[in-house]
Amino acid sequence: QVQLVESGGGLVQAGGSLRLSCAASGRSFVGYTMGWFRQAPGKEREFVARINWSTGTTLYQDSVKGRFTVSREIAKDTVYLQMNSLKPEDTAVYYCAARLLSTREYNYWGQGTQVTVSS
Repeated sequence: QVQLVESGGGLVQAGGSLRLSCAASGRSFVGYTMGWFRQAPGKEREFVARINWSTGTTLYQDSVKGRFTVSREIAKDTVYLQMNSLKPEDTAVYYCAARLLSTREYNYWGQGTQVTVSS
């Protein structure tokens, strides 16, 4: 079955960087969009960034543009989220997700990885 496993979270000071990884397995992801979402305590889950697995086309939430970069390494079936210039408001559990390009709902989710940014 499809598995998405995130890693790379941790504690970092404001202004620092982290790179999250999402190891995908269980099927080919051609025709899929891979997304990153986050959920802070007491808040709803929100979209962060996404990448078209086949074309590499990306889209970002406005608050992370210029600071975060989503990429994928097809040979390793892995999606990355490089996060630079981190702010305390970036603190959240970050989730990797996948959906078919033809759908709006993400139907595969990882377990999440905690990112904490101290001021």
